[in-house]
Amino acid sequence: MKKERRKKSKNPLVKVPRTFGQKAADGLTKWAGSWTFIIMLFIFIGLWIFLNIKAYIGKWDPWPFIILNLCLSCLAAIQAPVILMSQNRQAQKDRAKADYDYAVNRKSEKEIREIKNLLLRRRRKKKK
Repeated sequence: MKKERRKKSKNPLVKVPRTFGQKAADGLTKWAGSWTFIIMLFIFIGLWIFLNIKAYIGKWDPWPFIILNLCLSCLAAIQAPVILMSQNRQAQKDRAKADYDYAVNRKSEKEIREIKNLLLRRRRKKKK
């Protein structure tokens, strides 16, 4: 069986297959930008601080919470580039949509101009 080749559409609204990395970046951005993630992060930090202050589990991370700071720094270091990748993809999509809209507008303008010229020619013929 021959594989079907997809025709590339000029319309940016047509879905283009994404790579695994692009899917992962979009998924992480969607999750990390949600209220669920923010609330869970605040609960985790609050529990970490509470348990260390009360010393129920032992003083594995005393007051300046160096391990907690390390975890949060690593989270930020990993999240930031992934979110930027996702934003760059969105900017590329927006540019493609803008280019497509511009092409459609140019074509519409050309067709309107042609219709106007046809109407002007008919009007001139009627006058003669």
